[in-house]
Amino acid sequence: MKLRNEYTCPLELTHDIIRGKWKPIILWQLGKGASSLAYLQEDIKGIGQKMLLQHLSELQDFGMVQKKQFSGYPLKVEYSLTEKGKRMLDVVVTMQKIGIELMKEDGKEAFLKEKGLI
Repeated sequence: MKLRNEYTCPLELTHDIIRGKWKPIILWQLGKGASSLAYLQEDIKGIGQKMLLQHLSELQDFGMVQKKQFSGYPLKVEYSLTEKGKRMLDVVVTMQKIGIELMKEDGKEAFLKEKGLI
């Protein structure tokens, strides 16, 4: 994603950072702790490796995620949230809470219980 030089509103920046189907979910998963690419892909059902790598790269460009490479064989790479990423996680947590409230209103308590969210 190309970074903009100008914004008309600070909300545009936040939106650019978390825009898309997967970025909030990636931030949520990394909020649980550092993770390898394989574990992220396993934990995020439906995301392909190419899409995951693309979104991780964009989140790195925005300074939300950092990538740590370890020496040795086999190659090990770990992704984690930066301090900026941890602040952005607050937005995702709020979105999650609102989603839970809306699902309760729509009678989806069984799904929420199955996922351990209530």
